[in-house]
Amino acid sequence: FDLRHNSSMAVAMDDEFDLEPLDPSLKNILDQKSLKWIFVGGKGGVGKTTTSCSLAVALSKARTNVLLVSTDPAHNLSDAFKQKIQKTPTQITGISNLFAMEIDAKFELDISQMDLATPDDGKIPSDMLSSLPGIDEAMSFAELMKQVQEMNYEVIVFDTAPTGHTLRLLTFPKLLQSTFGKINSLKQRFSGIFTQLAGFLQQSGASPEQIFDKLEKAKKTIDIVSEQFKNPDATTFVCVAIPEFLSLFETERLVQALTKHEIDTHNIVVNQIHFLDEECKDCKKCQARWKMQKKYLDQIAELYDDFHVVHCPLLNQEVRGKDGLEMFSKILTKEGQLDNDDDDAKETTS
Repeated sequence: FDLRHNSSMAVAMDDEFDLEPLDPSLKNILDQKSLKWIFVGGKGGVGKTTTSCSLAVALSKARTNVLLVSTDPAHNLSDAFKQKIQKTPTQITGISNLFAMEIDAKFELDISQMDLATPDDGKIPSDMLSSLPGIDEAMSFAELMKQVQEMNYEVIVFDTAPTGHTLRLLTFPKLLQSTFGKINSLKQRFSGIFTQLAGFLQQSGASPEQIFDKLEKAKKTIDIVSEQFKNPDATTFVCVAIPEFLSLFETERLVQALTKHEIDTHNIVVNQIHFLDEECKDCKKCQARWKMQKKYLDQIAELYDDFHVVHCPLLNQEVRGKDGLEMFSKILTKEGQLDNDDDDAKETTS
């Protein structure tokens, strides 16, 4: 089974180049002052929330203000910071310039149930309807992007849902640009669709012109966001994984999808690494675990030699609260190291 990503820097993998390994930390993100959008994601249970919260804490020391947004339906920010996080920006206790919010991004609509009448009492073909992403998704996404843009934070970190949902979120601008184009072409042919859209937009009684004007405004917002998502100076994606086959497979799938949609990614955080220490030297289970993990760590090193790959140890305490997240942020940026006693322990992920 061959995992190979199509990175724009894949040339670095050729034998004729002998490049120095990249810094194994996320310090490059702190140093890149132009970044506006930072997404953190990966397979479920690999430590995305711990990583995103710790990265946001680190960024708060290098930026004027930082906003952390959870788009995962199973929100964990409140648990991570040990304080109640609202649907509006909530200041993190003890960090005056770090704010967090948990939003409910509803991106679901069964379009097959839509009954859109045409002027001739016919119906729009089902295959045409199925090619249009949900209109409520469009408006929810546009409203989310408009909201965070208007908050004037220097950088916004997204704690995303597991890979599938995240890819849908990131590729939404491209899908919606196509959708709005199709809606525009249907405007004259199927006037009945706009009466139905009024119901979706919860604007009962609105005229087709008002609805179309709202869609046009949403499209402008999405066009701006799409341009920013494709700009590596403004947007990057941090992949989070653990040294196991399924996680590596999911990471490669994510990297390939991001590359396909022209979204920059050049950082991978590998959590829960069971480094061997003196206490483990006579433990067969510890040695077997390390042997298995080492195999996948070697594969990650080979596959992603053009990435900053951060190795984070298994910890013996939960990473929660301001102090815990500050400690983990130092591991991510290599500003501090753990004592050897902590290396064999378990990191709680979310």
